[in-house]
Amino acid sequence: MPSIESFRTGVRRWGLLVTLLLSLVLPIASARAQAPESGLIVRRLAFSGNRAFDDLVLASAIATTGSSWFASSPLVRWVGLGAKRRLNERDLRIDVIRLRVFYQRSGYLEAQVDTSIVRSPNDAYITFRIIEGPPVLVRSFEIRGLDSIPRRSELTSGLPLLLGKPFDRTLLVATADTLASRLQDRGYPGARVVLERRDIDRARRVADVSILVEPGLRSVIGEIHIAGTQDVDSSFVRSLLATAPGKSFSARDLAQSQRNLYRTGLFRFATVGLDTAHFIPDSGVVPLTITVAEGPLHRARAAVGYGTNDCFRVGLGWAARNAFGRGQMFDLSAQVSKLGVGSPTLVGALRNSICSALKDDSIGSTRANYNLTASFRRPVFISPANALTFALFAERRSEFAVYLRDDIGGSLTLTRETQSRVPISIGYRLAFGGTEANAVSFCAFFNACTQRDIEQLSDRRWSATVTLGAQRNRANNALDPTGGNVVSGEVTHSSRLIGSSKFSQFTRLSGDASLYHAIGPAVLAMHLRAGIVVAPRLALDGGASNFVPPEHRFYAGGPNDVRGYNRNELGPLVYVIPESAVTFDTAGTLMYSEDKIRTAATGGNSLIVANVELRLPSPLFPNRLRLAGFLDGGTVWERGSGTGSGPSFRMTPGLGLRFVTPLGPARIDAAWNPYNLPAGRLYLIRNSGQIDLLDTNFQRIKKTGRGWTFQFGVGHAF
Repeated sequence: MPSIESFRTGVRRWGLLVTLLLSLVLPIASARAQAPESGLIVRRLAFSGNRAFDDLVLASAIATTGSSWFASSPLVRWVGLGAKRRLNERDLRIDVIRLRVFYQRSGYLEAQVDTSIVRSPNDAYITFRIIEGPPVLVRSFEIRGLDSIPRRSELTSGLPLLLGKPFDRTLLVATADTLASRLQDRGYPGARVVLERRDIDRARRVADVSILVEPGLRSVIGEIHIAGTQDVDSSFVRSLLATAPGKSFSARDLAQSQRNLYRTGLFRFATVGLDTAHFIPDSGVVPLTITVAEGPLHRARAAVGYGTNDCFRVGLGWAARNAFGRGQMFDLSAQVSKLGVGSPTLVGALRNSICSALKDDSIGSTRANYNLTASFRRPVFISPANALTFALFAERRSEFAVYLRDDIGGSLTLTRETQSRVPISIGYRLAFGGTEANAVSFCAFFNACTQRDIEQLSDRRWSATVTLGAQRNRANNALDPTGGNVVSGEVTHSSRLIGSSKFSQFTRLSGDASLYHAIGPAVLAMHLRAGIVVAPRLALDGGASNFVPPEHRFYAGGPNDVRGYNRNELGPLVYVIPESAVTFDTAGTLMYSEDKIRTAATGGNSLIVANVELRLPSPLFPNRLRLAGFLDGGTVWERGSGTGSGPSFRMTPGLGLRFVTPLGPARIDAAWNPYNLPAGRLYLIRNSGQIDLLDTNFQRIKKTGRGWTFQFGVGHAF
């Protein structure tokens, strides 16, 4: 056994050798970095003759890369923009070998690869010419060693390597890994999969494959050791585990246990794995070690921001983790928005400048919005997969030019994460509050045109809802996804049986789905949102109506759905003119100017919105600036309104810029709206508050709905 001194001597010698090498390499690297780029510009990189694999797959297998589209297309490359890739002759020669090896590993043993290069003084046009030849097919595929395993068919179904398909060695390795992983989930921690036979008949182009599975002994969980706990009780850590001593071993349970630990927010670091120091192979018992590093138990936070529909907003919060022990969390938060435009924080200079978008909102932006919430969360409720949250709140929230809602109340929410990592939540919310909305909205769609009806519908009352929701998130990035999908759905019910007043009874269903697909450096994003609300008939002085509270109706238009419309402008509208803006001519005919007429969104009980967007790097600063082309479409309508109007789908195309920021992309969108504003009822609001219907089918003469609409936002629209 070498001594410690000899080990140190060896380390010193290796240190001197590394220092010498760095002293030689660094000057060369520096000189190369300072030297101008050399080599021809790759204006085209193409593949011909490939059938089994598309160009993107083959391009990822070689070192030579093509220049960007702006530097390759003859139409625009003269501008000089875009990323330019240089030709390395040595890499190009090796790429031929790389492609040949790639095909051989994929089962195409007779594949031939050559290159065709057209050179000019500055440019190179490269084509890899491929003759794939017939592949070697899997004639037989035998899996031995699973006779004693129950439900064997579940283990062997859907494996990557298939009979009758090309003999791909990469898929063979993936098949072995899949089998080992499935066995580990079944309780066999020492499962091994080895290649037993691989006979290839080149003449007949067939392969016979046999793999041997050595599952080992089925095991159970033994002792569980916990390390790293200080303030958090170790018994609480045990309660978060998805496994326990004596339970069958499952690698999936270990992964779920680790997710449970992180989900509490108590730990900066957490691992769940085999205790290798005490593990005895083939003993049938697997000891575990849980290692955690606790995070800070108290956290204060503050935020300041600006939004087009919020003006300025601030937020404060304080959280106590592990409150009262057992990993429980107590959280206090406060947010205030519409600062600068809402009373009592009105600042005329802001209202007329950077917050001018809210200037004409005489409903939702007249007063500052706020939210005060105190919540208590228990991360383990009956099961580690369940979390229970109780909250008390007081808030004022609004929807642009539609309503203003004041509430005080509480909520109780149970959240469960399923084994497939789909969180499902069910919550009960009870609040006492009132809704202020445009009086003509009540009159137009609910026959509530008398002062008494309007006061009844907008008066403070009890509102109780039960909400069931689920979301499946498989996007590869939360802020800037390039692949995967997100699907969610929600059902909300309110009735007198659960504590609501008779003016707050409805059932609301909504669903949302987004899909992301990478196309080279670009991303194709698609989105669909739909919803429906049903409500019982409600008797009013003006007649019976299916009343849905304004805060639970559907609205569309704005930076996050149909961008050719301003916020909440898509869908049913009514037109309003105050008595002070009308006059009478000598014949007693009422006269008014269109410039004095304002629109008011009433929302609807049905919604469909669809979006398609292509996001691609900009030729200038491609890592920081991106381009987007999109087509938005949607409709909001009122079923059973009696007006004879149904869904009217509107589509608005547009272009956008995306600026990459740590908080997600900041975006500017310009959408073209080719439509006039819809016809609707025109109401006169008298100084006394009385509402008179002037026209049942008013249509603006000026086409104010048409033209370009500009939207600003942070984060993708979907």
